[in-house]
Amino acid sequence: MTRLALLQMTSGIDPAANAACVVDAIAEAAAGGAAMLFTPEMTGLVDRDRDRAAASVRAEDDDIVLKAARGAAAEHGIWLHLGSLALRRPDGRLANRGFVIDAAGAVRARYDKLHLFDVDLPTGESWRESSTYAAGEGAVVAETPVGKLGLSICYDLRFAALYAALSEAGATLLGIPAAFTRPTGAAHWHLLQRARAVESAAFVIAAAQTGMHEDGRETFGHSLVVDPWGEVLLDMGTAPGVGFVEIDYGRLADVRARVPVLSHRRPIPAVTAA
Repeated sequence: MTRLALLQMTSGIDPAANAACVVDAIAEAAAGGAAMLFTPEMTGLVDRDRDRAAASVRAEDDDIVLKAARGAAAEHGIWLHLGSLALRRPDGRLANRGFVIDAAGAVRARYDKLHLFDVDLPTGESWRESSTYAAGEGAVVAETPVGKLGLSICYDLRFAALYAALSEAGATLLGIPAAFTRPTGAAHWHLLQRARAVESAAFVIAAAQTGMHEDGRETFGHSLVVDPWGEVLLDMGTAPGVGFVEIDYGRLADVRARVPVLSHRRPIPAVTAA
């Protein structure tokens, strides 16, 4: 059995306060016997006021949340999937970037969100990530002590081809950190997480933002761990905090033997219009 921890948080507009939350969670996860901690999308800053947020966004080398997380991981000897941070790129645009950090505090992998959330919701909410963020350019699978981890972020969840590519590259876990809105979360969060686990025959680890944030947005919560059969092993509801789960790799082997979807995949031929 492998013990994992997830941080469900309500990130605010102050990166220093968010960094302190992450450091505390790393200590709690290590004390609880977890081999790796997973945090949500936008762990370091949730602020839709672009002018105010701009003052807090730094380049990767200067980001205080990343520095604090790397230091705490090294101090407590635990691996970390830092779900994502808003970071300034050399070209001035922003990246929504996730990190895999090892137990010595070294960055082992980076992933920039591929699919950007540009939508108008029936509630009147409007989101235009592409106006600020640059999309990533590639998929990433990271070697970790808890398995091969396929990286993704939030809106990526709706694009099954990404997870097919990750599972074909050997991913046995899919990290899907998120900051889902309440309307989209209530409609699709559990459904899509379970679908990605089943079609990829992999564990899904989805740490989420939750509750009412300082900038006025509200996120869905319900950080999840789903096994390859689609069974929910952990649902953290809506309260912030650290949750723990045990995953059994015997379950992975059993599911892949019973329904060998990975070996049965075939290239999709060209579509013929009739």
